[in-house]
Amino acid sequence: MDFGFEENHLMIKEMVDEFAKNEILPGAMHRDEVSEFPLEICRQLGELGLMGILVPEEYGGSGMDVTSFAIAVESIARYDGSTALSVQAHNGLSCGHILKAGSEDLKKKYLPQLATAEKLGAWCLTEPGSGSDASSMKTTAEKKGDRWVINGSKNFITHGTYGDIFIIMANTDPAMGNKGITAFVAEKGWDGLHIGKKEDKLGMRASDTTSLTFENLEVPEENMLGELNMGFVDTMKILDRGRAVIAALALGLGRGALEESVSYAKERKAFGKTIADFQAIQWMIADSFTELQAAKVLVQKACWLHDQDKYAKKESSQAKLYASEAAHRACHRGVQIHGGYGYVNEYPVERFWRDVKLCEIGEGTSEIQRELIFNEVCKTYL
Repeated sequence: MDFGFEENHLMIKEMVDEFAKNEILPGAMHRDEVSEFPLEICRQLGELGLMGILVPEEYGGSGMDVTSFAIAVESIARYDGSTALSVQAHNGLSCGHILKAGSEDLKKKYLPQLATAEKLGAWCLTEPGSGSDASSMKTTAEKKGDRWVINGSKNFITHGTYGDIFIIMANTDPAMGNKGITAFVAEKGWDGLHIGKKEDKLGMRASDTTSLTFENLEVPEENMLGELNMGFVDTMKILDRGRAVIAALALGLGRGALEESVSYAKERKAFGKTIADFQAIQWMIADSFTELQAAKVLVQKACWLHDQDKYAKKESSQAKLYASEAAHRACHRGVQIHGGYGYVNEYPVERFWRDVKLCEIGEGTSEIQRELIFNEVCKTYL
């Protein structure tokens, strides 16, 4: 199987690398320190077509494939994980859910605004009491006339403050468990949609993460996203693809830590020579490079399967599990190679190390990935 990039993929990588290095990197440290959301950068990314990268051209998007999406996210994450997370969540979750399950009217209404980043999307699944166990959500939607009335709360929502278009998962038949969940589209400013506190996070500090509360939020009947009670099924399919791209985000952070570590090791001197001359440092760099290369193959395979519209639950979980943990190890080694300088924010490896932890938690923890992989393996061998 040839995992070499096509010419259009190489062009995307070159374009995004250049933009990220020149426009995203310069302010990354400051935004991290003060938890400043890169709204203007999101608008610029929209102008480049990267905020609607999967959206077909007929709806104002770029109409590219999942491999292109992953390349863009990895290239941005190399310099700033927070901005990469916005691109991933906006495209993969918000735009992705409307593309997957939305009616033609919903696609025409919302996708052109999202594809250009004129408006940002927020995907609302997690709740204070339901993270990995998403099927136990308490948010409800009750049909009243030609409207659905939503009550409940959500937690850890990316773009919760800056989002304009909200994709909300709610329980429409509590007795049915995960077979009674439906998705809806709501807009900022509607009565009953309340934005909560902004989270003060360990990493991805420039990414906007907040809680939301719904108090008799009325959503028009036509804003139901997909079929009644099929929201959980659609969500799982969206997460499968999302995990492959979160894995690419982790790769970008790991790549950043590796490249910064190699550069530092070749300049830093100790005992009369550069620390790159010491076997201990050489082995750490060799391990990081090898693990990230292995992770990259898993990511590329998962993205290729999605581009071929093939079943890829196992492969997406494998990519996310291995890439996130390999990148975490690469960032950990990066801090160690930098020594005391790795423990202060003068060098970016400290930020990479904090940012990469989210990749082992968001869109399904490492433990959940192992469960999913085990279940898929059992279908094959047991």
